Amino acid sequence: MIIHLTDLSLPEVQIYSHLTEAQLRNRLEPDMGIFICESPKVIRVALDAGCQPLSMLCEEKHIQGQAADIIARCPDTMPVYTGSRELLASLTGYELTRGVLVAMRRPKPRSIEEICSGGQRVVLVDGVVNSTNTGAIFRAAAALGIDAVLLTPTCCDPLNRRSVRVSMGTVFQVPWTYIPSWPHPGMAQLQALGFKTAAMALTPGAVPIDHPALMAEPKLVIVMGTEGDGLSHQTINSCDYQVVIPMTHGVDSLNVAAAAAVAFWQLRVRK
Repeated sequence: MIIHLTDLSLPEVQIYSHLTEAQLRNRLEPDMGIFICESPKVIRVALDAGCQPLSMLCEEKHIQGQAADIIARCPDTMPVYTGSRELLASLTGYELTRGVLVAMRRPKPRSIEEICSGGQRVVLVDGVVNSTNTGAIFRAAAALGIDAVLLTPTCCDPLNRRSVRVSMGTVFQVPWTYIPSWPHPGMAQLQALGFKTAAMALTPGAVPIDHPALMAEPKLVIVMGTEGDGLSHQTINSCDYQVVIPMTHGVDSLNVAAAAAVAFWQLRVRK
């Protein structure tokens, strides 16, 4: 259902401009939560993963162009709001990424057991608040064989608009969920599933990331900390391993997304 915009005050389009990420997420009523997906490539990945589209905002030229196949996959009754590039930029405050945005229903949360039971390599992200880093971690996880992503409650929402875009849609391909209590009793929950835990931490007793015992673990959770302070002492002391990436030239650490990619590659399951 194509709707040509002339009045930008329509309540139906405010989700694209006036609602914050927290309001879209709707913690009080999670079943009513929404996220915004942008760029045709990422939107197609979300649709492939079964995400439910609610409405679209796109430039007029894309209705018969790069958004045409997306519109064809959506219900006929779904509103497609459209207008000129200049009009839509005045609504969103910036030019649309490749001219297409889709509002989608947030998927229902999944249990830790559901996403981890059959996996061999899992990453637990603790307190990473930067949306770019979050998206980059998901992209590396998808590319380098990570079976699932767990996040502590203080992490950036993976369905944050920028996180989704940076991940190139891999947030819809790698199973993920929140681990409510960390490190306890969450640690015990992972141990009950047969996992050993490896804290990426600059501690005196840390083993190098290519340590044979570490690489031989059949089921491993790689624990990544915040961009600034890293992991808490409680988390580090609770893990089975403390792990470090050896550095040169006096560099002490990598950005968390870069460190995650190195860890995922080195600790991958060899087949």
